[in-house]
Amino acid sequence: MRWIEVCVNTPEELIDERCEAMAAMGAGGFVIENESDFRDFLENNHQYWDYVDQELEDKFKGVCRIKCYLSDDEEGWDILHRIRSAYEDVGISYVADSDWENNWREYYKPIEVGEKLVVVPEWEAVPEDGRLPLRLDPGLIFGTGSHATTRMCLASLENYAGPGKKILDLGCGSGILGIGALVLGAERCTGCDIDPKAPDVAMANAALNGIGPDRFTVYAGDITGNAGLRRELGTGYDVVLANIVSDVIIPLSAFVRSFMAEDGVFITSGIIEGRQDEVRAALEKNGLAVTAHLCEEEWHCFVCRLCF
Repeated sequence: MRWIEVCVNTPEELIDERCEAMAAMGAGGFVIENESDFRDFLENNHQYWDYVDQELEDKFKGVCRIKCYLSDDEEGWDILHRIRSAYEDVGISYVADSDWENNWREYYKPIEVGEKLVVVPEWEAVPEDGRLPLRLDPGLIFGTGSHATTRMCLASLENYAGPGKKILDLGCGSGILGIGALVLGAERCTGCDIDPKAPDVAMANAALNGIGPDRFTVYAGDITGNAGLRRELGTGYDVVLANIVSDVIIPLSAFVRSFMAEDGVFITSGIIEGRQDEVRAALEKNGLAVTAHLCEEEWHCFVCRLCF
């Protein structure tokens, strides 16, 4: 079925009024695209990222509009006629069901990482190149293997995630790093993420790789403010991972040491260019020495050992 995407450019102060009026005309399922809302969202959630792509910022520059979707039939066109009669600046385009449901998949292809792994979307065939496949269902939670920070962490894991190793992934998101460690031969992984959706997503991705709760466990919560959760996660981890952002890594560094085995390593990334010295200083202040420093595109990754 084909749908009509209707776009009504609207002054910000008239959004609520026009949505109500368009609903009375028979439209529904409104999407509001507004530069000021976008800016507010970035400001109120800056702890989750250090960088927003310029293309995304440009998309919302000067924008204030209402979108809705109408069926491409007589009823839909009747509603569209009412909307066009009421407002001057109305644009339309066409979208098919298949576009919404499947077209995004074309952007996800197998990604070779390091020397051993290949990240494979669940609908793609596994390349026959001898690499270890890491199956993944790309979703809304961060971690698909395409980002430089994820690639650097996975490549670093190849040196440390061997048989018998115990892994802790802080800010696990999709579970890609912990699952990667298990695919590489680690014995067990525990994940934790502030997003309450993370446990279900990460465990579903683990299942795609034949990994069950006997090897992978995921918690939801904020370890920096929850001592009970920190106790539940325990200690003695051979590898601790944190692929987050600098503003989270810095306070997190105060707790990392307590999770690590004496000969363990801490692999952390999500450090944007310009903040690597600040993050390094926080790590060293909290008893961690940077033993390896990777850099790809505008991102940095540190591998750390305990200082005694």
